[in-house]
Amino acid sequence: MSRWAHTSTLNCDNFVGMSAKTRALVLAADWPCRCLRRRRRFDSRRDRSRTRRIRAISDMPLVSKRFPRAAKYSPEWILASVSGAANPLWLSEWLAAAMDLRPGMRVLDLGCGRAASSIFLRREFGAQVWATDLWFSASENLQRIRDAGAEDGVFPIHADARSMPFAAEFFDAIVCIDSFPYFGTDDLYLNYLAQFVRRGGRVGIAGAGLMREVEASPPEHLREWWTQDLWCLHSANWWRRHWDRTGILDVEVGDTMPDGWQLWLDWHKVVAPGNQSEIEALEADQGKYLGYVRLVGRRQGSVKLADQIETVTTRYTKMPLLRSPQ
Repeated sequence: MSRWAHTSTLNCDNFVGMSAKTRALVLAADWPCRCLRRRRRFDSRRDRSRTRRIRAISDMPLVSKRFPRAAKYSPEWILASVSGAANPLWLSEWLAAAMDLRPGMRVLDLGCGRAASSIFLRREFGAQVWATDLWFSASENLQRIRDAGAEDGVFPIHADARSMPFAAEFFDAIVCIDSFPYFGTDDLYLNYLAQFVRRGGRVGIAGAGLMREVEASPPEHLREWWTQDLWCLHSANWWRRHWDRTGILDVEVGDTMPDGWQLWLDWHKVVAPGNQSEIEALEADQGKYLGYVRLVGRRQGSVKLADQIETVTTRYTKMPLLRSPQ
């Protein structure tokens, strides 16, 4: 149960503690998933009933004293910028606390969704941010960036995380908010990504993960919710080992957010109240396995990256198909 949520079920015309704009956003939006881009299993029957009866939730889950920078932003703007089931401003503020971001730094925001995190990093830290995403429209993101007054320092890019158009060592830092497990578990990916950050620059990730590894099958209380794509979730210790063994990054931070599962739950009750399987999984888990993880590493200048093979040049030579008769 959310620490801030009203627990009664009310008619949608009688929300408690929620502004008209926020109410309309919660009812009307078809929230896509950024939280690992997971294909969340919204119960269709419950979704259809949301226009008549939903859980009444106050605006308070969008504000936390733990994240004073994020608390300045309008709940309506945050909800309109949602691209999944994690509050991008909370995670951005948490990650930035370990990144030493400074005005004028060039930052790659990889898997930025609707660019809320990119706008936040520009406004709060003065960084120049390349808001890069494959699944969300760069044109729509540009409109959001302009409306936020951040056009001078946030640049929307449509690109695949495995095929990016940037020059080597172009960025001072790379951040990835709640999307890295979808591509970063590949043993070869860090070698690819690190080429884009200068030597001594930092790479940081924050998002949904595990407090401890699921070694064999998921625990009983998570089995109904657990799907095959969730095997990309890992603990902070797993990520630390995954990066440490390459020597590419010197891992400076690898930790979990205190009571991260509760913030995950509170947020999810706002943006996806019909997804009962995930809500019930979080309530049953109580932080035993689920929560938010953070990792920050600094690129080692002495480690040589492997060359990226993009094409193989070949020349066809015609040869007999079958052996000649003896």
